[in-house]
Amino acid sequence: MSYAIVRNEKLTRAEINGKGTHNDRKAKNHSNKDIDPSRTHLNYYIKKNELTYTKEFDKYMKENNLQGHLRSNSIIMCQMIFTSEQAFFDKIGAKETKRYFDECYKFICNYKNLGEKNIISAVVHLDEGAPHMHLMFVPVVHTKDKVGNDIDKICARDFWKGRDSYRKLQDAYFNHVKSKGFDLERGMFVEDTNRKHYTVEEYKKITNFDNTKKILNEIKLELPEVPDLTDISKFSRKRDEKILEEIIKPKDDLIKELYKDNLSLHKELSKQSKVIDEAERYQKEQNKILADNEELHNTVKHLEHEYKKKNNNLDMDFSNRKRELEEEFKEKAFDLEYEYKGKFRKLEKENNHLHKIIDKFYVTVEKFIDWICHKFGIGETKELVRKFEEETHTYLDPVKQLDFEEKEKELDWDLER
Repeated sequence: MSYAIVRNEKLTRAEINGKGTHNDRKAKNHSNKDIDPSRTHLNYYIKKNELTYTKEFDKYMKENNLQGHLRSNSIIMCQMIFTSEQAFFDKIGAKETKRYFDECYKFICNYKNLGEKNIISAVVHLDEGAPHMHLMFVPVVHTKDKVGNDIDKICARDFWKGRDSYRKLQDAYFNHVKSKGFDLERGMFVEDTNRKHYTVEEYKKITNFDNTKKILNEIKLELPEVPDLTDISKFSRKRDEKILEEIIKPKDDLIKELYKDNLSLHKELSKQSKVIDEAERYQKEQNKILADNEELHNTVKHLEHEYKKKNNNLDMDFSNRKRELEEEFKEKAFDLEYEYKGKFRKLEKENNHLHKIIDKFYVTVEKFIDWICHKFGIGETKELVRKFEEETHTYLDPVKQLDFEEKEKELDWDLER
């Protein structure tokens, strides 16, 4: 019986692009020898990312109002791998294999109310060992803030909260695929098996792998030739019956038992060899990921250097431009000040001229009034002026006349209100 397999991996920002290089098959030369380039065209996406994983994440953050304090080492994505044994996929065929991964995708969309929008990419690989799906998602939890408002928050710690969170994932995943008609078993719990995770090299040493492989290649599961008991009995039925019953038959039974034990041992050794082969494959994939991470680290260093270089150039350009603008401003300020001073002097000159005209007008009017009074014997000049102002409501003093007209306007405005 085959097992329903799901694995989860938490990833920081520095780690996710290495996954993208592998998942999207962007490397020109694959260090992972298990990848068959002639079958890569069979790979397909259930949900395709258009950009790199980091750019997809930045776009996702911009489009969604998400809470959470993210640091450089924060977990911003998780990768799940869904698969089973090759024998299972060979048994169900291509059409059911596609349905199997479709159900895996639906499962994670609904798991912990995650939502499809939080899935960045889901790609099925058919060119590398047993069929499997890489699914990248942002660990979003739907919760409330301090005042009780509903919010969405990026927090891998809360999404995988609890020591048994992965056990619950395995249970839920197994129950889902089982309910969809896939004949799979759920693996035994770690608590029951007491299994520990070893590296490939450690596991080889523990299991004496190299020697095991040699034995498997050389072992022959054949029954040894034993005497035909019927022929023996013809010669010794009477004389050696005791030897036949007490020695030959027990030896024959023992040989058969040893043969059965050898069959069981061979089966166990074959299973062990398969585990090692699988572990070697994952070791190669891990080495590839580490190499990709190292390459990504070097790329980030190069980009940081280029950024600092460009930033220094921008600072220098900004300083130069600032100085140019300050010089232009000083020059324009000087021109404006010179222009305004010229206009001010011109207005001051015109104002002085108008004052002289007005003063001259006052003198001329007084002389004219005196002349009229003497010419026609009217009397005193002041009396004439007083009567003129009373009868015409007009003051010869322009300042008084303007004040009078302003008061008249205010009075008319009050009456209208």
